[in-house]
Amino acid sequence: MSGSKMDLRELAANWLAQNKIAALIGGAGVALLGFGLGYKYLRKPEKVVRVGVVSQLLIHPLKSGKAVNVALAECQKVGLKFGELQDRHWLVVTEDGHMVTGRQEPRLVLVSLTCEGGHVCLNGPNMEDLRFPIKQPDNAIIGCRVFGADIQGRDCGDQVSGWFTRYLGEEKTFRLVHFEPHMKARRPLENEPAFPEYEVAYPDCGPVMLLSESSIKDLSSRLDKDVTAERFRPNIVISDCEAFEEDSWEEIQIGSVRLQRVMSCGRCVFTTVDPETGIITRKEPLETLKNYRLCKPSERHIYKSSPLFGQLHKVKKTGILQVGDVVYMISR
Repeated sequence: MSGSKMDLRELAANWLAQNKIAALIGGAGVALLGFGLGYKYLRKPEKVVRVGVVSQLLIHPLKSGKAVNVALAECQKVGLKFGELQDRHWLVVTEDGHMVTGRQEPRLVLVSLTCEGGHVCLNGPNMEDLRFPIKQPDNAIIGCRVFGADIQGRDCGDQVSGWFTRYLGEEKTFRLVHFEPHMKARRPLENEPAFPEYEVAYPDCGPVMLLSESSIKDLSSRLDKDVTAERFRPNIVISDCEAFEEDSWEEIQIGSVRLQRVMSCGRCVFTTVDPETGIITRKEPLETLKNYRLCKPSERHIYKSSPLFGQLHKVKKTGILQVGDVVYMISR
């Protein structure tokens, strides 16, 4: 009898213990559910506002070279891509690996670099077209310097080097390098803790640069001669918005692509190179921009005396962009 009583007591104790644990688990579950529901309703929902339409997509395969207009592009973390063309993935360098741009060699803006069937084609005024393979695994990888930062590039060979050296008409030798996917990309703003981290190949500061048609028209109205988007080398041109409205878009959605503004684009003497002639004036439109597009005094440590024109974005979500896509501003 005493054994039966002991068994009953053990069963009762076990039952109480199990139900106490279940009650605790149940209580925690209810608390977690309540927290989840509370977070859902406390978190501010996204507001989506239509702000414009994509009117142009521009890829600049060669840094400082001619733009390629495309109707559709893949937006990757390191910028726009169409087929084998990737934005600013080819770079002219000196023999010791320092970058060469339109600031030093304005006639680079007249060089066209296109890709077809695994080959690159170079075209320039008074030059024979030159074709060479995109992939040249036996060629050396060169250490390069882009705005003081180290980055690599696959040398494109002596024939290509000769082509650029003849075209630019200099006594010094130039070489062309190609950034490949396995190479270590640059963090262009790693010395600026206020800016988000992201990586690029050979662009100046950001993987995607955006500018509106209205901003270009506003500038043209102040000049003796109209300027075009190509002079400012954006990747995405937006229509159907007010001038400089793009300055206020901190986050935007275009198709499946999500972009986050990093900073304004500070402009330099390169804007004074005519994309149609390759002639540099060192005056307009830079002087006019300085009259009305300088930064706030609190931002002078970032932009110094450079006028601001266009916005640089990092890619939060990759996807496909198309001309005609609606642009939405995201806010919370």
